[in-house]
Parts: sequence; C-alpha cells; structure tokens
Amino acid sequence: MTITLKWHEFLKTQGAQFKNNTVEHFGNIDTERNAVISQDVLCDLTHLGFISVSGDDALKFLQNQLSNDINQVSGQRSQLNAYCTAKGRALALFRVYRFHNDYYLQLPVERIEATIKRLQMFVLMSKVKLQDATDRFLAFGLAGPNATQRLQAMASSIPAQDDACSSTDNLLITKIRGRQARYIIAGEYESLTAAWNTLKDNTVLCGNHGWSYLDIQAGIPQIYAENVEEFVPQMLNLHSIDGISFQKGCYPGQEVVARMHYLGKLKRRMYLAHAASGQPPRAGDLVFSADDQSEQGIGRVVQAQPSPTGGYDLLAVLQIAYAQSGLVHLFKPDGPALTLRELPYAVALEREDKPAET
Repeated sequence: MTITLKWHEFLKTQGAQFKNNTVEHFGNIDTERNAVISQDVLCDLTHLGFISVSGDDALKFLQNQLSNDINQVSGQRSQLNAYCTAKGRALALFRVYRFHNDYYLQLPVERIEATIKRLQMFVLMSKVKLQDATDRFLAFGLAGPNATQRLQAMASSIPAQDDACSSTDNLLITKIRGRQARYIIAGEYESLTAAWNTLKDNTVLCGNHGWSYLDIQAGIPQIYAENVEEFVPQMLNLHSIDGISFQKGCYPGQEVVARMHYLGKLKRRMYLAHAASGQPPRAGDLVFSADDQSEQGIGRVVQAQPSPTGGYDLLAVLQIAYAQSGLVHLFKPDGPALTLRELPYAVALEREDKPAET
C-alpha cells in the first residue's frame, strides 16, 4: 500500500468521506463550514500535493524558474511563488518549502504532472531531480482562535510570522497568512498521524473545502486547470502578498512582470467578493459588467466556496474600472450580482520607479 493510500485509510478512520480522491467532509459539511469561521479546525489538504526538487543545482534551478527569490527559502521560511510562461502568464502557483535539504513545491494535485513535465524541459545538464513527492510528504491544516496555543502544547517551537517555518519531531510547521491563526503541518506519514491525533481533540475535522475557504478569506489565490495562462502574477495580487521579487535575476516571464511593475499601471487585480447565487461558481467562470457588452467578460473566478451564511464567497480577477462601478455579475451580464468585500491587505496599483543601476 502506498503512503498516500495509508494516509487516506487513516483519514477514513477519522470519519473522512472521499470524493475524487480528496476528503469532501468528515460527516457533516454544514457543521464544518460554520466551524471555520470561529472554531478550531483540522483541515484535510489531500487536494494539494508536493513536487520535490533535489540535487546540487536545485537552488539555482528554482531561482531561474520561479518569480520569487529562492535564496530566501530555508528551514525557517517558506515562500509563495508563480511559475510563468515567457509571456508572464501563470502556469502554477506554489508554496515553496525547504526540509531535510530538499525543496518542496506545494500545489494542487491536478497540476503536478503537467508542472513536472514543463519544469523538466529546463533541467538540461543541471544536477536536479524532480519528483512527485505526494506519496511521501503529507500535510494538513490547523486554524482557529486557539490554534497557536494548541501547537505550543505539542511542539517545542512554532513560527511567529506569516510564511515562517519551524521543524520539530520530524514535522515542518508553517504559519500561513489569514484573518485568524492558521498553520500547515507537513511531514512523513508516522509523524503526521501522530500530530493529527494530538491536535484533533476538541477541534472540528474539515474537508479540503475548509482550507480553501480560509484561503479565499485571506486573499491567497490558487491556479487550477481552468485558469492556466490566464493571469500575470500581479493580477493575482502576488506583489502584495510577497510572491514576487523585483530584485532577483531572470526567470520565464520576468520581463513582462517587471514591465508591469515599473512602467505600467495595473488594470486588473484580484478581488474578494460574495455572490447570492443558487448556481455554484467555479474556477474559470466569467464575470460580466452591465456597462460592458463584450462576450469575453471583465474578469474570471479564481476560486470559490459556499459561504456559511449562504451564497458563495470567491476570489476573482476583474478589470478595475468596471469593478469600481459596483455593477458586476456572475455568468452573464444580468446574472447574480457580486458584492465586493475588503481584502485583508492593500493592493498597490501604481507603477514603482525602477532603481538606478549601479
């Protein structure tokens, strides 16, 4: 039995109900959706997997491929990154970790095979090995008002800042941006099951929808198949959540990303919104404006989840000019209206002066 299947079997002993190889819920999805707002929750992350990057040239290779400065990734710090085409369009988004001398890229399981295939094209003579590590490196999420205290009772040290990491008992604990304290706990099977059993008392167990909902509230995007090559990283607000370095060297799409930063003005950005819709919005669904007659729409849904209060909460990349009019709708120009809500961070729109070369 593979490690992934062992983990799935373990989660089934905890009440997990699977659909399409991910945990849909642990018995009562409505209870879980209500719990993520204000209670302590343990969230399944089987919808996400890992690519391991190892070898003497792993750092240099990733530095030449991703949007952020990989030199800053260590056992004490993780990092958001985009992987782009030469035209600056995002193929995938990762959280990058360093653990036991290897790098791990966390992304949706559905995007792993295509991403490895693309990255492999650029390995050439480099001493780099790319592998789907989902079967040996596992993770779950912990969030809630008492999440920090729960971890402090279990681990000798826990990270204090967003994106920071700490290693303890063969686990990697990472603090994740959010409106409430939340952490990703990652490691191998034995260590992870032990951590789950330690933390599960007096928490609500949630399917992967719980973590996705918390990502939406935190304004953290994800790229699924429907949105591959649709967005430049700034459209996803990555410049506002430490997902881009404008001081590092070249990588695919770097010229486009830098030109937008130093010479342009952002015309599209990602918004947090609510829709009182009976039809579930999905990644890639179009958003329209009553003031725009084009069939292409004025934006696209990035990700969406049912709201505990009814309707759906979502992240969507929209044309700023139309978004500010307040007349934006899902699916069609007269579809369900979107109500825009405040993100937990500011999004810079104006260009920045390019530093003088020395």
